[in-house]
Amino acid sequence: MIGSKFISVLTLAASILGAGAAFAADVPAPGVSPRIDAIKKAGVLRVGVLANTPWLVENTTGSGEPWEGPAWLLAQEYAKELGVKLQPVPVSHETKVPVLASNQVDLSITPLAETPERLKVVDFVLYSKTSVCVFGLKNNKKFADAATVDAVNSPDFTIAYFIGGAEENWVKERFPKAKLRGVTSSAAPAPIEEIMAKRADAAAINRIQWVLLSKKVPGLTALPKDNNCQDSTEKAAPVGLAIDKGQAPFLDWLRAVEKETQPKLNADEARIVDTMK
Repeated sequence: MIGSKFISVLTLAASILGAGAAFAADVPAPGVSPRIDAIKKAGVLRVGVLANTPWLVENTTGSGEPWEGPAWLLAQEYAKELGVKLQPVPVSHETKVPVLASNQVDLSITPLAETPERLKVVDFVLYSKTSVCVFGLKNNKKFADAATVDAVNSPDFTIAYFIGGAEENWVKERFPKAKLRGVTSSAAPAPIEEIMAKRADAAAINRIQWVLLSKKVPGLTALPKDNNCQDSTEKAAPVGLAIDKGQAPFLDWLRAVEKETQPKLNADEARIVDTMK
C-alpha cells in the first residue's frame, strides 16, 4: 500500500513537471509584463527590419509575406501567440539598436550579432550564429593542401584583409605567424582581388558571404571544408533579435517561444542558404 502511494506521488509530480514544460511559453498574465500588455492593447507587434541574409530576407515580388527567414518566422510566432498583427518598421544600420530605447519598436528583428557593447544596452534572444571562413584558390597548391585553418598560421602563407574591416583584428590574432597584407576596402565582401592576383594565399570572409562569393567566382575553396564552411566556429558570434533592457518577464517569454521554435528556425535558415548555392 505504501509502495502504491509512493508511485502515485511520483506520477503526480511527473505530471506537474510535464505540465510546466508544456506551458513554458505561455503568454504572461496581464500585469506581469507591461510590454506585452501594451502590445496586446495596441493590437500590433512592432518589429524593426533590415535585410541580412539568410536570417531576414525581403520579399520584393509584391505577393506573399513581405519578409522571410528565421527572424521573420520567429516574429510571426510571437504575434500569433499574442493574438496581434505583425508590423514591420524599416530601420537602418545606425538606428537598428537605438529604436528600442526610443520605443519606436518592440523588437529589433534585424539579425544582430551579440557583442559586449550591445549587451550594455539591449537583451538578446539568440537563435543562430555568424562565423568566418578562410578561402583561397584551388590551384594554389599550398592552400589546397592545407587541411585545417591552423595550417594557414605559418610564415609560408600571406593573408589579406581589409584595413578597418570586421575581420582585421581577428586575422591579426588568429594568424600571428603568417605574413599579413592589409589592403583598402572595396565593394567586394573580402579582398578577392588579392587572391586572384596571387598577392595573397588566403583571406577571411563571413560564412554566408562565402556561399555567394564561391557561386560567383569559380576556382575558390575554403576552410573549414565541412558543409561548405557553414559549420565553421572561427570568429563565431551568436546572432539573434534584441529588446530594450529591463523587461525580464517579456525576455523570458520570448526566449521560451524561441526554444520551442528552434527546429523550424534552423530548417528555414538551411533552406535559404541552399537557395544561395
